[in-house]
Amino acid sequence: MIRRHVLVSGLVQGVGYRYLARKHAERLAVTGWVRNLPDGSVEAEVQGSEAAVQEMLRRLEAGPPGSHVTELVVTELDPRDDEGFRITR
Repeated sequence: MIRRHVLVSGLVQGVGYRYLARKHAERLAVTGWVRNLPDGSVEAEVQGSEAAVQEMLRRLEAGPPGSHVTELVVTELDPRDDEGFRITR
């Protein structure tokens, strides 16, 4: 089990980014959260098997149609108890 903190920059707000992230997380059985930041970026934490988290990171980097990811900054975190994947404020 691994956990990653992710900052996503680019055109990632107003394009359904968080909702697609939640959909991918549910399909990959990863837990965590995603939210918009005031500077126009998106922040997330993702936890699951190494393979599932790596695939989630690939999908976060691709983004939904209409988005344009310019940078994905990933930081390792210690795993913790988590349930589901949610969109937060």
